[in-house]
Amino acid sequence: MAEWVSAGRAEAIGPGDREVVEIDGVYIAIFNVDGSYYAVEDLCTHDDGPLAEGTLDGYEIECPRHGARFDIRSGKVLRLPAVTPIHHFDVRVQDGDLQIYFDL
Repeated sequence: MAEWVSAGRAEAIGPGDREVVEIDGVYIAIFNVDGSYYAVEDLCTHDDGPLAEGTLDGYEIECPRHGARFDIRSGKVLRLPAVTPIHHFDVRVQDGDLQIYFDL
């Protein structure tokens, strides 16, 4: 069932930072880029590696294992070896609380 789920306080993730949360057994990486929040499943579609451990450059996250790149705003693949997009989630802030639209 798709629903908004609390993922912690917004102020806990400063600009340029990230945090990984677990919701119903799914690891989700939340990024703060210039005060806006983005969330993707913390799982590279190329080899199931942890994306949050990779380098973030603007809106692009690079998988630390083989260099696949994804857009954290849409999940779109930006560089091989990945060919399948990652799952991204809508994020909102309600009364300082980060909420993820969990639709898996």
